[in-house]
Amino acid sequence: MASAHSLGAVSVLAAQQGTLAPSPSSTALHCISSLPFKPREPSVFPNLRRVALKGKAQSKEGEVSPVGDTLSNLKHLLLPVIDPNPYLSEGTRQAAATTTSLANKYGADITVVVIDEEKRGEASSEHETKVSNIRWHLAQGGFEEFKLLERLGEGKKATAIIGEVADEMRMELVVLSMEAIHSKFIDANLLAEFIPCPVLLLPL
Repeated sequence: MASAHSLGAVSVLAAQQGTLAPSPSSTALHCISSLPFKPREPSVFPNLRRVALKGKAQSKEGEVSPVGDTLSNLKHLLLPVIDPNPYLSEGTRQAAATTTSLANKYGADITVVVIDEEKRGEASSEHETKVSNIRWHLAQGGFEEFKLLERLGEGKKATAIIGEVADEMRMELVVLSMEAIHSKFIDANLLAEFIPCPVLLLPL
């Protein structure tokens, strides 16, 4: 019925303008040929955009966003290192730089947990190189002093180890690179299950 009503409306308008015969067949043909030139009705999306802009403007006037409020209260950051590369991969370096940046901005301390899959000798050159590079990258961000923990995987999921450390040390944010997930060191599906605080995942 709605379609018939629309056709009737177009037919009357066209007949008044002298551009269309009042027969049903010509009415339908005219409707089809006229569709490309029919003015488009206003989209609902500009309204949504105005609402979003209005909300943004109100936020600037003094409202504090939940995310900003949470970050401003950060005091304890956890940087897990599950990187087998003793010189640290690009993702690990990015996570270290982001952690130091957040810690400097919000006056937080940093705890680094190095997770190795298998036990290494105390004099392992690769392990010492890795720890040395971690210290260097954090020093580049202005952190000469930080807590350094070492954990062995020994068949235990790295995600569970991070969760245990975060719980024991009362961490407020864990900083991870998506590289750890893509490399299968971390199971993204287990993050919410094991880690008791927010996790910041950095894109590659």
